[in-house]
Amino acid sequence: MEDDILTIEEVAKYLRVSERTVYDWAQKGEIPSGKIGTVWRFKKAEIEHWVNQRLSGSARPEGEIKVKNILSPERIVFLNHVTKHDALVELSDNLATAPQIKDGKELQAEILKREDLVSTAIGRGIAIPHVRLSSITDLVVSLGISKCDIMDFSALDDVPVRIVLMIGAAYNQHNYYLQTLAYFTSKLKDPALREALLKSEDPVEVYNLLTK
Repeated sequence: MEDDILTIEEVAKYLRVSERTVYDWAQKGEIPSGKIGTVWRFKKAEIEHWVNQRLSGSARPEGEIKVKNILSPERIVFLNHVTKHDALVELSDNLATAPQIKDGKELQAEILKREDLVSTAIGRGIAIPHVRLSSITDLVVSLGISKCDIMDFSALDDVPVRIVLMIGAAYNQHNYYLQTLAYFTSKLKDPALREALLKSEDPVEVYNLLTK
């Protein structure tokens, strides 16, 4: 069992890079890793898979976001809450049903903790709460369409939130995570799309609007 868990020194030797490079990659979430106490540790199988992806060129291309791979109609819910706490709890419970989420309690706790630190409302009635966790195996999203104004997201434009997109990603998916945030931030700026989403009563219709 001990042979399956590697230290920074062992990973550096295996990859033939400096320990500082491995440490920086871990800090930035660019390599599969996790902390036990205050020290970084790495699963040998995950490191081997990570290396194989890069050597074979099979890593996900920059900028490629396929909504159908990260969202399904089952993860589209219609909310009816006036507080962000209740909305985030319901949506995180929904996201936790995805097989990529291995610890629903951790997901919810981290989503709420992040929201307490800084609002994830981006204006135009949109909020995009998001976390990266080692207990998540791959990026996945849930979408909440609120039937009432959520008043306490404290958006910079003071517009109440009606659309909540929640993103959960693996800790080592830093680039893909940022690409997904940028993609949905841009896509949801379309007023015609937002209007259509808010008028919809059917998760499949919402899914089709986002994937067409």
